[in-house]
Amino acid sequence: MQKSFVFFTRMVDELVQFSDTDPELAEGIKWLDAQAQQKGITFYEMVFQVLYKHDITNRAQTWLNTRN
Repeated sequence: MQKSFVFFTRMVDELVQFSDTDPELAEGIKWLDAQAQQKGITFYEMVFQVLYKHDITNRAQTWLNTRN
């Protein structure tokens, strides 16, 4: 298994564990899990998609703000 994948899954696992003490985070994780099930993908894939989309959106916004 690649180091980056192991790092990512451990990071997500730690977030899930931390959600035991954060009700808002727990609710978000439940929502992500439900979305993953609807799409027929794993929870990890869903988290990756959300983070990837967020990163792309931020990069596009930065590009738009700095191109003028």
